[in-house]
Amino acid sequence: MRHRWFVLHTLSGQEMKVKESIEKRARAEELTEFISEVLVPMEKVTEVRNGKKSVTMRKLHPGYVYVLMALVDEEHRLLDRPWYFMRETPGIIGFVGGERPVEVPEVEILAIKEQIAESAEAERPKVAFAIGETVKINDGPFLNFNGVIEEIEPDKGKLKITVNVFGRNTPVELEYWKVEKA
Repeated sequence: MRHRWFVLHTLSGQEMKVKESIEKRARAEELTEFISEVLVPMEKVTEVRNGKKSVTMRKLHPGYVYVLMALVDEEHRLLDRPWYFMRETPGIIGFVGGERPVEVPEVEILAIKEQIAESAEAERPKVAFAIGETVKINDGPFLNFNGVIEEIEPDKGKLKITVNVFGRNTPVELEYWKVEKA
């Protein structure tokens, strides 16, 4: 039996419950030979609440859970035990692909795992910014000033913003979490 990656469609907000339920039930029902790994891709994001920077985890693909499992045999027929096990797990709507589940290429899973690893090292802002966008500064000497984003440095987590101070445009470099969308 070859294990392959498949995607489960879950109820919104139930991804972690589904993951835990699959892992717990697979051990209890002795299905660990069919199910190798369950993955809910998440990344670290930073946001500012009440002037304080906080780090939270955000799901990369809300509503989906990836499972490395033996679901089909060598002739590409569905195996009953793992199929019904997944169908009976609370919170699961079904497999992506329906009655003929679609296998996810290993390359895509490696890319997702790489994205998760990068996220563990560097924090990402919860809000994505764009050049030319107007933002409001919510920290530092330019508090409550509005400015226009001129440059974005995602590797440093900084924005270069032009702020109009006393009729003059002044360039300012700020971290993501010190601004919010205007």
